[in-house]
Amino acid sequence: MALILIDDPEDPRIAGFRDIKERDLTGRQGLFVAEGEVVLNVLTSPQSLCRPVALLLDRKRAEGLAEMVARVPEEAPVYVADQPILDAIAGFHLHRGILALGRKPEPAALEAQLDPLGPEAIVVAACGIGNHDNMGGLFRNAAAFGAGAVLLDAHCCDPFYRKAIRVSVGAVLRTPMATGLDAMAMVDGLKAAGFDVLALTPGASEPLEAVPRGGRIAILLGPEGPGLSGAVIERCRPVGIPMSGGFDSLNVSVASGIALHHFTRHA
Repeated sequence: MALILIDDPEDPRIAGFRDIKERDLTGRQGLFVAEGEVVLNVLTSPQSLCRPVALLLDRKRAEGLAEMVARVPEEAPVYVADQPILDAIAGFHLHRGILALGRKPEPAALEAQLDPLGPEAIVVAACGIGNHDNMGGLFRNAAAFGAGAVLLDAHCCDPFYRKAIRVSVGAVLRTPMATGLDAMAMVDGLKAAGFDVLALTPGASEPLEAVPRGGRIAILLGPEGPGLSGAVIERCRPVGIPMSGGFDSLNVSVASGIALHHFTRHA
């Protein structure tokens, strides 16, 4: 694949990469920016549910990334630039030297993500997760423990935010998801599909370790601090993770990892 040299940060061909931090806040109309070698490897892999639209690389790194670059579709241009030009384009020092512009997958309905799953499926569902680090952690855990899908209500932040993708080590790009859901409708849809919907909440009387494994399980998580609403919890099976030392809750990403381990790693 031919590499296209960029020597002017105002070159209109790389407009999609310009002023990244500012555009993180306003969105990219169905596109996203990913950064780093690990994420690029996922984006260009057969497992990715997203397609690369363009690459922008440090010219010194291009040769070492040849295997990944070769997996990019022919219609997606691969731009290279020297470090000062890269920094001027991005609006900050791009020490990784790797950016990719990708296209999000088409939005999927809840039923479309649940129907293909088997009788022993595990899914992660979330309401009101606004922190991008936590969002990335949820996707990383879901991928690591083999969850069939991640479901997000309309009050969750965008999982395709650059930092969320980076924290997920690319898991956002390969995990089936449904987003923008109504929380109540999400719970009802899960139950209608045969899932036991477990609401992780510190106030639950049933401990996680007492919940039997097997069958279709949905692990429902809320934001740190307020947690899940009482109305949502009432529609679910409340489950807690017992703790010591006066603590009553965990980081939501950590809690998801503990719950996923419980249901997926057993004899």
